[in-house]
Amino acid sequence: MARPRDESSPLFAGNAAGTLRLIVYLALALVLMVLDHRNGWLWRVRSMASMVVEPMYRLADLPSAGMRTLSVAFADRKRLTEQNQRLREDLLLANARLNRMAGVAEQNQHLKELLDTQRSLDINVQLARVVGVDLGAWQQRLVLNLGARDGVKPGQPVIDAHGVMGQVVEVLPRTSVVMLVTDPAHAIPVVVDRSGLRTVAYGARDGSGLVLPNIPLAADVQPGDRLLTSGLGGRFPPGFPVGKVVAVAPGVSGMFRVAQVQPAADIDRSEDVLLLHDQAEPDGPPVPVVPAGPPATLAPAPGAANGGAPTAAASASAVRPTLPRATANLPAAASATAPAAAGSTR
Repeated sequence: MARPRDESSPLFAGNAAGTLRLIVYLALALVLMVLDHRNGWLWRVRSMASMVVEPMYRLADLPSAGMRTLSVAFADRKRLTEQNQRLREDLLLANARLNRMAGVAEQNQHLKELLDTQRSLDINVQLARVVGVDLGAWQQRLVLNLGARDGVKPGQPVIDAHGVMGQVVEVLPRTSVVMLVTDPAHAIPVVVDRSGLRTVAYGARDGSGLVLPNIPLAADVQPGDRLLTSGLGGRFPPGFPVGKVVAVAPGVSGMFRVAQVQPAADIDRSEDVLLLHDQAEPDGPPVPVVPAGPPATLAPAPGAANGGAPTAAASASAVRPTLPRATANLPAAASATAPAAAGSTR
């Protein structure tokens, strides 16, 4: 069905006016293209038109640009957040490994010090590990991982790389309990290394260290003096460090002085200790000495027990052959002096 004539475009109308208008437009377009191509007359018009149209382009592109910017921002934030979380986890893991390595290095150093102590002193010891701690105000105890099945005995001294820690007070099949030198119920005979004063160190009542409660006023004890085991009492071998005097003050009664002592051992930090097997000699009366007589070569003959004359004769006969020949004229001199002696007696 053909379209009606009145609905057709006026430019392409079938009449002569429409055709003429089309030819004019085409000619104008050709002239403008030729002039623009050869002389560039329309570049300013185009630049001005672009300046007017460009904001419209930017305004039309603004929503899409905003969406792109938001997506990039959220993507970067998410990526940065994930990277930050991953770096934080790596840092925590690295710190954990570093702390573990530091702990292992410290433990190795402590074991090396214990082995050096054993080698330097040349003593029979047994390495034990601390598995329990009871550092209260009324008692200072440690639990070791060795017991009766490992040869541990009550009263066995316990030391570390720096000094005496205490002694075994209870032995179980697989564990043992150690009373520390800082326990209020513990006492250890000590000697002042500088002055040689012998005394007894007790555990402080608060468990903070040791105390020397009965120091004579004239005794030479000063802060900084080292205390060593004296060996008295037959429990601790002599010569092991016990502590260092940190303060000396008059006692409550005024008749003695009291010294505060810092333990030499790492009471609250040691994880490995040494059990001494070479204990001191038990205290008690000395063994009686067997009386020693003369040598068997100087013992008298069996027949000499009846009297002293045979012994003298035998000794004279034994001595006479040993006299030198120059004494052969002694009998004559003796006979010459005999009358005079006899006359004097008369």
